[in-house]
Amino acid sequence: MAANYRLSQFHFSWRIVRDYFFILFGSFIMATGIAIFLVDAHVVPGGVTGLSMAIYYLSGNVMPIGLLMWILNLPLFIWGIAELGSRFGLRTFVGFSANSFFVDFLRGNVPGFRSIQLQRLPSIQDLLQHDFLFLILCGAVLIGLGLGLVFKFKGTTAGSDIVAAILNKRYGVKPGQAIMFTDFFVISLAGIVIAFKQLNVTRPALTLTLYAFFLLFVSSKIIDWIIDGFDYARSALIISNKSDEISKLIMNRFSRGATALKGRGLYTNVDREVIFTVVSRREIGELVEMVKTTDPTAFIIVNDVHEVLGEGFRRRI
Repeated sequence: MAANYRLSQFHFSWRIVRDYFFILFGSFIMATGIAIFLVDAHVVPGGVTGLSMAIYYLSGNVMPIGLLMWILNLPLFIWGIAELGSRFGLRTFVGFSANSFFVDFLRGNVPGFRSIQLQRLPSIQDLLQHDFLFLILCGAVLIGLGLGLVFKFKGTTAGSDIVAAILNKRYGVKPGQAIMFTDFFVISLAGIVIAFKQLNVTRPALTLTLYAFFLLFVSSKIIDWIIDGFDYARSALIISNKSDEISKLIMNRFSRGATALKGRGLYTNVDREVIFTVVSRREIGELVEMVKTTDPTAFIIVNDVHEVLGEGFRRRI
């Protein structure tokens, strides 16, 4: 029993170390997208990061962006602790602190590391001048990848996540709506600041604002992919009067298993079998065609599947 207890404690400790490692790693990746690809392009993400960039532009680049991010996140973090308890605890503090530090570190704003300034690399400057869309795509991918890793390992980078959680608790606002509204407000505000300060003479402020919304869309999709995984299979629920024939075709033609679930149509009050099966993405079109050929009146529901554990499907890493 003692040995089992020590083993469980070891696994628990290892999971904690692993989680914090990936929170730090995700924060670094996210900071790379912000510091190197987006700041000098004047294309802002949403949330506290975007607000910090807007203040940075408005103040004439006086205070480092990472420090601004940390200063703005700190009261939100304290507010979140007061309103929501330990839900926004040490992992959140580590997440937003690491992200803020890495942004300034990569831009050469940390004392002792002034010479880094990776945003001045010739390749980045070339993208900024000649391939602006690809530059923004790189930033969006890095932000989505980094933030997705932070979320996947139970961390956050504070900001609009805390605001959304508090609005949900106090006023019943859905978190997704709160984050969308916050990001829309921040991006629009940044666009106004850029237009007012005339920061980018080569591209209108409205164009940069549209790039920012494009950035938000791409990064949010990548966050979902990191958390949920890329869908690599499809599940199908098939309701048909020819369930036996369809089940045999699934097993013989696709070499896939199928499960018959007992069901009853509430409108017709007729008992019938509902077939459940999982196939690869390449096979779903053929499966639907086969079912409709066998029974044109069949009812088919198809869903994305992100994880399948079992014979016939590879395990996700």
